This record gives sequence, C-alpha cells and structure tokens, in this order.
Amino acid sequence: MATKLHSAEVVGLDGKIIDVEIDLSPGLFSFAIVGLADKAVSESKERISAAIKNLGARSPQKKNQRVVISLAPADIKKEGPVFDLAIALSYLLASGQAKFSPKNKIFLGELALDGSLRPVKGILALAEAARHAGFSEMFVAEGNGSEAALVEDIKVFEAGSLEEILAHLEGKKLIKESVKTQFDFKEIGNLLDFYDVRGQESAKRGLEIAAAGAHNALMIGPPGTGKTMLARAFASILPPLSHKEALEVTKIHSIAGTMKDDEFVLQSRPFRNPHHTASYVALVGGGAFPKPGEITLAHRGVLFLTVVPQCCFQSS
Repeated sequence: MATKLHSAEVVGLDGKIIDVEIDLSPGLFSFAIVGLADKAVSESKERISAAIKNLGARSPQKKNQRVVISLAPADIKKEGPVFDLAIALSYLLASGQAKFSPKNKIFLGELALDGSLRPVKGILALAEAARHAGFSEMFVAEGNGSEAALVEDIKVFEAGSLEEILAHLEGKKLIKESVKTQFDFKEIGNLLDFYDVRGQESAKRGLEIAAAGAHNALMIGPPGTGKTMLARAFASILPPLSHKEALEVTKIHSIAGTMKDDEFVLQSRPFRNPHHTASYVALVGGGAFPKPGEITLAHRGVLFLTVVPQCCFQSS
C-alpha cells in the first residue's frame, strides 16, 4: 500500500502543493523517483539514505527492496531539494520505522548528510499555498520559520534536523510553534534620502511630482550628473509599503533568492538598476525553470533603466 505525505514547490510566483507518494515492494534493490524530477531531486535519494543512516534507522540501501517515489502531479517539473524532508519521512513511515499521522501536515526542507535541515527559497509562497490548501501544520528548517510565520492560520514548526521533527511527530519531544511574525514599518529607514542630494532642485521637484502621481520619469544627462543617486533617493519619498504590499515584495525576492540571510521580510521599496547590456530573460524573467526578472523584482519599488545611445560613424 502506498504512503502519501505532502510537500510543495514554487511554480512561477506561486506555491504548488506536491503529493509525495512512496511504494515499497520485494525485489532487488532499486530507488526510483518519478514525476519530471530534475537532477537535484534525483540526487536526493543519496542525501536521504545518508540522513536516515545517521539517524540510527535502517537506510533504504541496506535492504533488498524496490523503492518508488512519485511526485504528483506528474506533469509539473520538479526542481530543487525542497522535497528531501517529505521523502525521508515517507520512507520511515512506509518501512515501519516511524509511526505518526501525516494528515493536514506539510514538510519542506533540504537534508544534509548528517540529517540536519537546510532552509529553502520561496518559503513564503509555499506557506501561502499550504494555507489555501487547508493544511494546519507546516514543518520547515531553521532559518525559514520567521518568514513562514508571516502567514496566518497555519502552525509553523521550525527544526534543525530530521531527528527533531520525527521526535515531535511521535510525541517524544515537542517543538515549540514559531510565533507569528510582526513587523513595524516605523523602524525602517532608507540609506539614501533626498536630503543627501545637493542641488538638482528641478530634478528633485520633477521626481516629487512623479511620486505623487505614480508617474514614470525620464532623466537625461551626461554621466556623473547624479541620475543614479536621484533614482536611489526616489524610493525614499514613495509611500511606505502596506502589510499586503510587503508580503508581495517579500514573496518575489524569496523566490528569487535575493534576500539576505538575516532578512525574513522586506519592508522598504526595492530599487533595481540592471546593467544596460542585460538580456531579455534577465529583464523580463523566464528560462527553462521560470524565474523573476528585474522588472518583477522591482515590483512596488523603483526600476532604473540606463539607456546608452548608439553613436553612428560614417567612414570617408
């Protein structure tokens, strides 16, 4: 009988719930992961086997059996190590080495060889998808708890290892629920302000009008006149992000992996200044596995585009 747990992955800018199904049957040893898995997912069987062995349980490779992992829906490409935790727990449950109820629980995290957990990208989008799907408990790695706790109506449990999560699920040692994250916009300041710009009164006046009316602005001038500095300071006169807007911006940058290690929410408006030679995909987004581009990363903020004129020369 197949055992099923739940995980999730980022598709575009949203989270998608993924069912992790496992079936064990007698036969020569084999470990297969199906469901349009990329290389990082296919290699998870090595990480999972080592993590289970270091947990003190019997590794899948120590027994002659056919192990089939199915990641459903099968028509969606799967990428990244986010499924490691769910696959490891599903094997322990299916092999009888663990006993717990996976109902209304979702598991997200990358496993190290020693069984410790590493955080994954896009956790805010995955937490929102879990809440909308009706899950009541979410298990994540240390470093993801504060970001996941931004989402209401779902309990978040942050752990440092597979052993901690297994002990919690079996009722041996409970993990304390992550406190719902609160943030205060009043504590956020901009590194650059209009106060730092000397002169350029007409340019500053034009940008004030643009900010008040939500207009675009065109600045023309030779290098060194302060266009980039004015654009950076422009974000400081925009209205502060609302709670909803802050979550939107945080979700995008979490998916793109541009947030700092100590950040769990972005409370100031983003400023993006792509190089003038940036490719179409870098600006708009896309790729084999679609990722946000500079335009998307500037959502609710400032996108500063530099245009370099092409000089034409006529030979005599």
